[in-house]
This record gives sequence, structure tokens and C-alpha cells, in this order.
Amino acid sequence: MENFSEATEFILVGLTDAIELQVPLFIVFTFVYLITLAGNLGMILLILLDSRLHTPMYFFLSNLSLVDCVYSTAVTPKVMEGFLTGNKIISYNACAAQMFFFVAFVAIESLILASMAFDRHAAVCKPLHYTTTMTSTTCILMVASCYMCGILQSSVHIALAFQLSYCHSSVINHFFCDIPPVLALSCNDTYTNEITLLILATLDVAFTLLVILNSYLLIFIAILRMRSAEAQRKAFSTCTSHLITVSIFFGSLIFMYLQPSSSHSMDTDKIASVFYTMVIPMLNPLVYSLRNKEVKNAFKKVVGKANSSLFLSH
Repeated sequence: MENFSEATEFILVGLTDAIELQVPLFIVFTFVYLITLAGNLGMILLILLDSRLHTPMYFFLSNLSLVDCVYSTAVTPKVMEGFLTGNKIISYNACAAQMFFFVAFVAIESLILASMAFDRHAAVCKPLHYTTTMTSTTCILMVASCYMCGILQSSVHIALAFQLSYCHSSVINHFFCDIPPVLALSCNDTYTNEITLLILATLDVAFTLLVILNSYLLIFIAILRMRSAEAQRKAFSTCTSHLITVSIFFGSLIFMYLQPSSSHSMDTDKIASVFYTMVIPMLNPLVYSLRNKEVKNAFKKVVGKANSSLFLSH
């Protein structure tokens, strides 16, 4: 601990200094965050309450919703506090904690999306063996591995980032403690940190995209071989929600991290960061609920039961 920075706090620049935008942005971000929590926690509750959704696909989806809640909560409340009170100070330990949870759960999300692609491949390409391939034990082990890998990856970044000395400035040119803007404040050589970030991010994205692309290549081949147009439509419809989520998530991630530090523009990064820290966690449950008949039917069933209980109680 003696080698750690003596800094006790950082100052987050935030998204904008314009006073007239603070309240409108607070309202917008609060609205987005509440929808995120309601959508993701609602999805988890819906999956728990409806036995028809106790399948591998929805087990992965419930974990995706949990991950979205965690990494959105790691960032958004502090941003909202900055807009409302003007307090943009974050303690050294709080900065480390925010970075840890954000990095860990973004990595976990990418791995869960890869697991969901493998699940869709098993369902479409080998339907007769699906129940023996995607057993409860297999699904739990896959999800546990996602969490372990994400936490391990984040621990490496935190260990490297917070053994540096921060003497250039205490002002972080961002609205949360992400790795690149924090490293920019260090008076040490950050080459090891930057290379580690690039390697781990590349390996994470490359592995997950390889699994996803390979799964969907086999899925499309299997769909093209189906003789019935109805069977093709049904098989493809089970994958569209996941494809939309994957495209949005990895598009943002690749834009943000897989580029040299010299080409980073913090203002551009902030816009991209708003998208994947706040918008994507809000969109995921909407994408799955709006495009999924099983989720819609489960929601109607739960609402129907709630109305019946309310009517009987009166």
C-alpha cells in the first residue's frame, strides 16, 4: 500500500459545465435510469414468476438483466448527483470501486452474450439434443465462468491502475472513473496499463465475437436447409433480439476501446460512454420484451393474475 498514490479524491469533469443544462440532463438521466431498473428488474421478476420461462435462454437473459442493472448503477447515480448538486468529487476508493464494477460487468455482459449465442446455436442446429446439451448444470457453469472471467479481468486492471502515482492532476476528464481517463492523470509510465487494456479487451472481444459469429454462421446454414418457410421464420425470430443486442453492444465497445490511445477524443468517448453505460442497459429489456411473444404472454399472465388478486381482495 505504501506505493499507492497519496491522492484521496478525484474531480469528475462530467458531461458539460453549462448550468442551464444541469436540471434537464438530471431529469433525462433519472428517467433513463428508472426505466433501466424497471425494465431489467421486471424482466428478472417475470422470468422467476413464469415457469414457462424457466429455460436456458431466459436463464441467460435474467443474468444479462442483472449485469445491466449492476454496471448502470455503478455509473449513473454519481452522474445524477453531479447534475443535481454540482458535487463532482469522487473519493479515491470510490473511484477504484466504480472502475472495478463497471469493467467487470461489461466483460461479464460480453461473455453472457456469447453464451446466449451458443444456446441459440444448440436450439436451432441440434434441437433433438438441446435438453441434453443445455442442462441446468451446464448453464450454471457457463454463467459462473462469465462472472469469474469478468471479475478476474477487472482485478488485473484495478491492480495495475491503482499502484500508479497520480500527480499531474486530480481532474478526470470524464463523467465516471473509466480506465483511459484515469490513466491520463498518472505521472508514471502507463505503457504496461495501456498494452494490458488493449490485449485483454482484444482477447475478450475476439473470443466472444468468434463464438457469436461461428454460432450464427451455423444457425444461418441450418435455417437455409429448412424446407418450411414457417420453420425458417420461427427459427430466425428466436435469434433477432439477441442479434440486435449484440450489434449495439459490440459496436459501442469496439469503437471505445479497440483504438490507439493517440486517436482517443475524450469528448467523443463521453458520447460513446453515455450510450453503453446508460442507453444499452435500458434498451436490452425493451428489445427482448417488444420482439418476444413468450415475454409478452408472460407479462399478460402476471398482470392478469395481479388484477384478479386485486379484484378478489375488494
